[in-house]
Amino acid sequence: MKTAHPLISTQPGVRFGKPCLVGTRIAVQDVLGWLASGMSFEEIVEDFPELTLEHIRAALAFAAAIEQRTRQVAA
Repeated sequence: MKTAHPLISTQPGVRFGKPCLVGTRIAVQDVLGWLASGMSFEEIVEDFPELTLEHIRAALAFAAAIEQRTRQVAA
């Protein structure tokens, strides 16, 4: 299924339909949690070599876009 970002997809049978990074079963929510806990981009890529820096940036961009849409709906 398509999302607003080409590196993020949602599939009902993968991680209960949560937005995941393409080519992985890693959810955007996981990446955001790791960043929030203080992990650097480089540490995440080292721990999860299937991810790239572009994946991590895509997760941040996806979260920012959702926040923007939420603000527009609330206004």
